[in-house]
Amino acid sequence: MPATITDINQLDFSKEYSYADYLKWQFEERIELFKGFISRMSAPNVFHQHISVEMSRQIANFLHRTPCKIFSAPFDVRLTRKNKITNLEAKTVVQPDICVVCDSRKLDTKGCVGAPDWIIEILSPGNSKREMKDKFEMYQENGVKEYWIVQPADRTLFRYVLNEKDIYIGLQPLTEDDEAIPSMFPDLKINLQYVFEEL
Repeated sequence: MPATITDINQLDFSKEYSYADYLKWQFEERIELFKGFISRMSAPNVFHQHISVEMSRQIANFLHRTPCKIFSAPFDVRLTRKNKITNLEAKTVVQPDICVVCDSRKLDTKGCVGAPDWIIEILSPGNSKREMKDKFEMYQENGVKEYWIVQPADRTLFRYVLNEKDIYIGLQPLTEDDEAIPSMFPDLKINLQYVFEEL
């Protein structure tokens, strides 16, 4: 295989890859690696982008001048199964819509190595299974403390928090009339009316 890949069609979608391979890819298409296998990402629509920007704005304002940092896609998160493998061996590289990292040691120039503390994914047509099942299991397995899934079509928010057995516990779903309060930041109240407001 050539040192640098400039066309996604040069890749074998039935083959397993690692982060070391991923670093050689220089094409425009956005992809993620799920346990070594390539998954294409679709371009987000306007409402998806509005939700991402508004949630990020409210969270960023709260986190200003704290050790915790917020990042939005495209931002590579390399999941290393609770740091049992090296960075370059990582088989899972995801780009969460929003993530919060409170341990600066996990950050490098290319993104995050290991599990962020909090991840928010926004559903788009065609990615519901990936976010609701595949990423749910991956984030739970890797120790992401809090995982939120935003459903734009129904203007609802699903929240999951790791318990002491490292299993996600679902909290009450929220709608556009509610305030969303992350368990790790009980003083942060996200106004969902602004998040889901009509454009």
